[in-house]
Amino acid sequence: MENSELVKHVDDNNFEAQVLKNTKPVLVDFWAPWCGPCRALGPVLEEVAREYGEKVGIVKVNVDENPETSSRYGVRSIPTIVVIRDGEVRETHVGMLPKNQIAAVLDRNLN
Repeated sequence: MENSELVKHVDDNNFEAQVLKNTKPVLVDFWAPWCGPCRALGPVLEEVAREYGEKVGIVKVNVDENPETSSRYGVRSIPTIVVIRDGEVRETHVGMLPKNQIAAVLDRNLN
């Protein structure tokens, strides 16, 4: 899957710089290409990224290629969404979420 302009792919090497040191909330989508619900979530996250613009970061971490980061955040099922702000986990959700619930999660973590 290609990087879009709005949803970035991060890995074990750049996770800290892209997510933990980010000054805005970052939604991290832990996923894998073989996961149907993960693939269904992709376009939803693109839409959310367009609507929220620069207010939040949205990144994807492929669990198969990045076991260190996946393990650090206790990812056992995918998709798993983790919202990180100021280097700390603010919320974690396992499973497919509809767009309105993702928006509500982001709204809670903007302030």
